[in-house]
Amino acid sequence: MPCIILGITGSIAAYKAADITSQLTKDGHDVHVVMTHTATEFITPLTLQVLSRNPVLTSLEDEKQAWKPGHIDLADKADLLIIAPASANTIGLIANGLAPDPLTSIYLATKAPTLIAPAMNGKMWDHPATQRNIQTLTKDGCHFVGPEQDGMLACGYTGKGRLQDTPAILQKINTLLK
Repeated sequence: MPCIILGITGSIAAYKAADITSQLTKDGHDVHVVMTHTATEFITPLTLQVLSRNPVLTSLEDEKQAWKPGHIDLADKADLLIIAPASANTIGLIANGLAPDPLTSIYLATKAPTLIAPAMNGKMWDHPATQRNIQTLTKDGCHFVGPEQDGMLACGYTGKGRLQDTPAILQKINTLLK
């Protein structure tokens, strides 16, 4: 059973991670969810814990119960790391090797392939800094799916930036696991 780490960042699209978690679990994957603090403002860890059937890691403080840091243990177990939705902030952190939370720490510690599904305002997506970070991560070997190029965004704009739909994300996951 492949071990998938699903990272969820602060985006209104975080609610869609529940469907991704559910589908991956139904497909027989061992899903471990890691959330940034901001992600917990959009969807509760309890929802994802029930859907994944595993504890949800939200803070480095959660790791005090075991001798081995949880983020290192998950990084070692991972067959695939997915960040969906991936905010501009988290993309910037990992592109620059910064690790202030469990998710970014796992990214730096894992040897597993990484799939990033961005979700943000189209202006943020188009910003030269974001595009530079995307180029850096692509050179580092990360894979991307999305964002969708057209649609209504939560901020009221229409354009690119929406999280890629769940079937497309699942298809990319299956391709990477083969």
